[in-house]
Amino acid sequence: MPEPTKKEENEVAAPAPPPEEPNKEKEAGTAPAKEEEEVSPPSALPPEWSLGEPPAGGEEQDKQNANSQMSTLFVEKPQTGTVKVGENITFIAKVKAEDLLRKPTIKWFKGKWMDLASKAGKHLQLKETFERQTRIYTFEMQIIKAKENYAGNYRCEVTYKDKFDSCSFDLEVHESTGTTPNIDIRSAFKRSGEGQEDAGELDFSGLLKRREVKQQEEEPEVDVWELLKNANPNEYEKIAFQYGITDLRGMLKRLKRMRRVEKKSAAFAKILDPAYQVDKGGRVRFVVELADPKLEVKWYKNGQEIRPSTKYIFEHKGCQRIMFINNCSLTDDSEYYVTAGDEKCSTELFVREPPIMVTKQLEDMNAYCGERVELECEVSEDDANVKWFKNGEEIFPGPKSRYKIRVEGKKHILIIEGATKADSAEYSVMTTGGQSSAKLSVDLRPLKILTPLTDQTVKLGKEICLKCEISENISGKWTKNGLPVQESDRLKVVHKGKVHKLVIANALIEDEGDYVFTPDAYNVTLPAKVHVIDPPKIILDGLDADNTVTVVAGNKLRLEIPVSGEPPPKCIWSRADKAIMEGSGRIRAESYPDSSTLVIDVAERDDSGVYHINLKNEAGEAHASIKIKVVDIPDPPVAPNVTEVGDDWCIMNWEPPAYDGGSPILGYFIERKKKQSSRWMRLNFDLCKETTFEPKKMIEGVAYEVRIFAVNAVGISKPSMPSKPFVPLAVTSPPTLLAVDSVTDTTVTMKWRPPDQIGAAGLDGYVLEYCFEGSTSAKQSDENGEAAFDLPAEDWIVANTDLIDKTKFTITGLPTDAKIFVRVKAVNAAGASEPKYYSQPILVKEIIEPPKIRIPRHLKQTYIRRVGEAVNLVIPFQGKPRPELTWKKDGEEIDKNQINIRNSETDTIIFIRKAERSHSGKYDLQVKVEKFVESASVDIQVVDRPGPPQSVKIEDVWGENVALTWTPPKDDGNAAITGYTIQKADKKSMEWFTVIEHYHRTNATITELVIGNEYYFRVFAENMCGLSEEATMTKESAVIAKDGKIYKNPVYEDFDFTEAPMFTQPLVNTYAIAGYNATLNCSVRGNPKPKITWMKNKVAIVDDPRYRMFSNQGVCTLEIRKPSPYDGGTYCCKAVNDLGTVEIECKLEVKVVAQ
Repeated sequence: MPEPTKKEENEVAAPAPPPEEPNKEKEAGTAPAKEEEEVSPPSALPPEWSLGEPPAGGEEQDKQNANSQMSTLFVEKPQTGTVKVGENITFIAKVKAEDLLRKPTIKWFKGKWMDLASKAGKHLQLKETFERQTRIYTFEMQIIKAKENYAGNYRCEVTYKDKFDSCSFDLEVHESTGTTPNIDIRSAFKRSGEGQEDAGELDFSGLLKRREVKQQEEEPEVDVWELLKNANPNEYEKIAFQYGITDLRGMLKRLKRMRRVEKKSAAFAKILDPAYQVDKGGRVRFVVELADPKLEVKWYKNGQEIRPSTKYIFEHKGCQRIMFINNCSLTDDSEYYVTAGDEKCSTELFVREPPIMVTKQLEDMNAYCGERVELECEVSEDDANVKWFKNGEEIFPGPKSRYKIRVEGKKHILIIEGATKADSAEYSVMTTGGQSSAKLSVDLRPLKILTPLTDQTVKLGKEICLKCEISENISGKWTKNGLPVQESDRLKVVHKGKVHKLVIANALIEDEGDYVFTPDAYNVTLPAKVHVIDPPKIILDGLDADNTVTVVAGNKLRLEIPVSGEPPPKCIWSRADKAIMEGSGRIRAESYPDSSTLVIDVAERDDSGVYHINLKNEAGEAHASIKIKVVDIPDPPVAPNVTEVGDDWCIMNWEPPAYDGGSPILGYFIERKKKQSSRWMRLNFDLCKETTFEPKKMIEGVAYEVRIFAVNAVGISKPSMPSKPFVPLAVTSPPTLLAVDSVTDTTVTMKWRPPDQIGAAGLDGYVLEYCFEGSTSAKQSDENGEAAFDLPAEDWIVANTDLIDKTKFTITGLPTDAKIFVRVKAVNAAGASEPKYYSQPILVKEIIEPPKIRIPRHLKQTYIRRVGEAVNLVIPFQGKPRPELTWKKDGEEIDKNQINIRNSETDTIIFIRKAERSHSGKYDLQVKVEKFVESASVDIQVVDRPGPPQSVKIEDVWGENVALTWTPPKDDGNAAITGYTIQKADKKSMEWFTVIEHYHRTNATITELVIGNEYYFRVFAENMCGLSEEATMTKESAVIAKDGKIYKNPVYEDFDFTEAPMFTQPLVNTYAIAGYNATLNCSVRGNPKPKITWMKNKVAIVDDPRYRMFSNQGVCTLEIRKPSPYDGGTYCCKAVNDLGTVEIECKLEVKVVAQ
């Protein structure tokens, strides 16, 4: 239903839906939250009702205290926010992922139970992003087009393994100020939660299903708001749950809006109470007293007038006007008002749901530890809201809770996995209409030892397995020498059913001891002793494969060899059958409980040799030999020789040193210095493995010296004697990438790149030379594979008399059709470089390039612009020499006073500052280079709003309906008509209201008109630019008669819809590219639906995998998969039904693109 421009007299203001485009979006996570409006406590309310929300003293203070505590996961919490009706708001939460291995889990809640993940849709969106640099997860909850019932308390919870964090925040929704929002008449009277389309999106008052419940016994009438007035604000939610109030916050806000100062009424002696409360199925009585009994009284519900019926009963008693509502249901929960003359008074009716009763009580249970316990009860309604308590404290199931709650229709089950003694308690369940409790007792079973632990003696490295079996499947603890046993890769604790094992792989000496197993919850121990034995061993893992130890001469050697054995073995060191004694000599032995050490204080070259170590204890003997090698730094090499010198480099070589220090030479370091300087500079930081080196980056014209260092595993030798002084100097390398840039009939333009190597003397410029073909013979000489020409110097002509510093030059004054050779040289202070030759002779003649127009993709279809918009089309082209361009519109020359055309060497531009409809048409472009011509066309369509329909007539009026017809507009604005908009106006006010938008037909029926009113109608035409500026109105008016009249249905003859097949869109000749799928399309109509057959060259196509045939809504398609030239030919589509046969043909040509 389209939105009216103004409300009618018999309509009443109702909550407006949000506009299609929100004015702005607020982020509550980043902007500071506005303070909520102060709410009066219930004690300050009228005696009939308590208005407003609970004061922010108890519950709100608890929320603030909870949010102020140190957060374990949140780095930024969502903040309380305020939004106007119809606007958007975003709440942001950020979680630091620095210590998290995977993404945390986040949940958004409304109130205590409502998980918002199931409500995501057009009014609620949940987003999440991750910033890799800061490692922060950002979670967003966006509420789109907020409504008043979205207000309330929200909660955000985040979990990661055993970590948990939560935050509460509030949302306030205020009525929108300013202009009156667009109102949907039908949706303005909807009640939330009653099955409408938008119910349940964020309508939290409809979480609990509303249903009738039979009362088991009569209960005294309880005024909920009297309870709220006298109760502590912290108990509001508990009272709301007990008495079936599902939307406490919304209910209080509705009453808060009613708190106002009533003006003294001239029509009413006594007005309605501010609010009324009634139970579902009950009866309510509304009473007003009139100052003048002659005034006419009308009752309204949500702006719709109430008529007398069995549900609504009206009574008159003197000046009193009474309305009874029988059998109240949840749909009666709304706003009511009564009018007397020009005045009215309103009230709110609240319908309370009946309480939920417990139909099956909880039963006492006994269980053993470790068992699964299920406490079950039944309530009077499916999926009712039920709370569980343990010893009077409410149970909240969650990720860290041991309790799980399962709901199966009316059954509610509390599940305890692996019960313990701590679970023994009294459990109770509470609903809005009753409660039940039961006791749970958890005890231990008697324990029997089926297989005790036994003492074990194990060799070192073998497996230790301690095993016992008890009568119960319970866990236990292992201890060693009174300390708890910690599991590791080597030590495993196994528990399978009643069997407990302690398995130690590769037994060690420290595994020896007293082991005890103690079952959990029992005062029983199972002991065992473990004894580990080990023969002596020498551990040489830290040495080389040949047990060689290298020591630098002059250093101290302390060789520590780990040993093992139980009992500890005796160790003896020897060399050449001579024992090394323990003492204070330069070479001595030292013994320790787990190792033996050989010490040489100052190593000498003669200390090299083989040393023996012997171990012996009661379990056996062990022997090993160790080779000790004493090494030193090498001697310095001889002075190096410089054999070749370049511009900034040289080549040097040398001989290895006479003595390598007992260790192979690993490489050499090279240093360089200027002759007049005393500062040496190292040239290589990685060792040079060869005896040849090429120093670089030297300054030309400066004298240098070099020297060498030898390096082995011990260190660096002393430096060699310096070499003889040398001086680097050279010209640049030849220029590179010589190429032809352009050629005309008398000139040749060459371009090149600078030399790869430029000496210290720099680059002064270039010399370009040329000679004519035939002056001498050419021969191949360039090692790069290009054709270079060795010609005498007198044959080469210098093109530039002065040096040029640019890398591009044009040779002028050349004869046409001549062939020339070209070369270029780089020149600096050291002279000219080697020339760079062009590889082949160059013909002096301009090359003609045929023209080619490149139409942009968006201009290959009709280019559409609205009147007044600018048109700026750029069309590139190619061609040499510069082409001649010609533009024409619809075959005629273009008026350059209205259309600007700008041409360049590579493109042409059409520019229209303000487009008019006269600019529409086909624009032809012709590009000409000598005898070559290329053409292209561009279709431009300038569109405008259409004119109004030509005439609007009222065809018929019956009941509350009017049939309209009209004719399309004479001026369609140069675009297809996309629809019509119909408006109505009461003759009294002549205020127009939209009744139908985007309507495609030229006739319509207007319904739901008010009886007794007289209406005019008008119609707007619409195309892609919008509605017509004017509308066509009916000449006569339509009177909706108050008295009913008999409507006679017209007699219609049956229409014959049968039709022979007919092609509405023919096949067209098509070109296809080999290897790319091709399609042939046509459309056919007929009744009965015709049978479609495709043929190629008069042969039907049947079960051929290379073809696929489709038919959808009369559109027939033949797809040819990856065609080849063989697939070209004449294709035919044949349509047949009972009334006839029709065929249509086209040709398909398959082209092969050259690779």
